[in-house]
Amino acid sequence: ICLATENEQYLSKLPDQAGCFKETQIVEFIFLLSEKWHLDQLARYQAVELLERFMIKQVEQICKSSRENIRYREQGQGSSWSSLKDQIYDTFLLRLVSCIQLASKLSLHYNIVNSDTALKFLQSLKYSYTKQELLESELAVLETLHFQINVSTPLAYVELLLEVLGHNGCLLPAKPLHQMCMQLLDFSYLKRDAIYDTLLKIAIENSTPSKLQVAKFLTVKEDLMLLAVGIISTSVFILNPGHWKQVVEHLNCITGVTSQSILEFSYAVLKHIVGSTTP
Repeated sequence: ICLATENEQYLSKLPDQAGCFKETQIVEFIFLLSEKWHLDQLARYQAVELLERFMIKQVEQICKSSRENIRYREQGQGSSWSSLKDQIYDTFLLRLVSCIQLASKLSLHYNIVNSDTALKFLQSLKYSYTKQELLESELAVLETLHFQINVSTPLAYVELLLEVLGHNGCLLPAKPLHQMCMQLLDFSYLKRDAIYDTLLKIAIENSTPSKLQVAKFLTVKEDLMLLAVGIISTSVFILNPGHWKQVVEHLNCITGVTSQSILEFSYAVLKHIVGSTTP
């Protein structure tokens, strides 16, 4: 109930730029770096969410500063938009590393990414940051997000729903199902735009959605509960199709997400796994 409420509150205040910093290249970079540093699943997802929320806040702040600078530029003062954009470009990798560092500290995992590890990586890419700059970057992320960094990830939704399914008597092999869910969750992050593009076209029954339809679909793309039930449903279908209908009914009862929505999400994921349009 708490997760569902939190999800609804997040969706009700969703910024227009939500999802802009979850592009495949960014997510893949975070996943690979998290793997290099031996971080757990939770840390990689939290790093993605932290970077996304931080960058949106930073862009909003810079846009606000840019508007305020207009009148100063008319007086021959202030910064140009290009220089403000450079602030984002120049510090993006540093902020990404800071988000991974913060996520590693949140996950209660023994592998915490310390300053030495982060600096060594940045130096390997020819960046000459100091420990002080690294610390200031972490503080910048914390302050921008008002220290609210313990955000929920789809992983929390998936694991809790698996617990509830087991409690309700769904006799499913726990370990292989959990492993399959983790693989599909990674896949859904890496193929996010393609999967949701397919889902949108299914929902509107049209292969050319309008800009308004795309904009309204943003709440669907950011719905963590829908993502979690879709991942579990798809995992069960792959591992044990005979139990799939029962699991979908259970997920519908637990979350209120309609069976049709769960089915459509599973189809969209499977379509991109198989690479075929065959139903």
